[in-house]
Amino acid sequence: MMERNIEIITIPLSVWESAETKEDLEDWLLAHNPEFVKRMRKAQKEVEEGKIVSLDEL
Repeated sequence: MMERNIEIITIPLSVWESAETKEDLEDWLLAHNPEFVKRMRKAQKEVEEGKIVSLDEL
């Protein structure tokens, strides 16, 4: 029998009730994901340092 890793995520009721779409819930989940936030901050720093070029500039 294969074991599955199940992770439980707690979403506050106020967030659940106020979300109008699945995308709203996804946005909240991403904003509260430490690894995602860390990666976005790193990417923003690289943009500010000129290490990343926008598609428009290409």
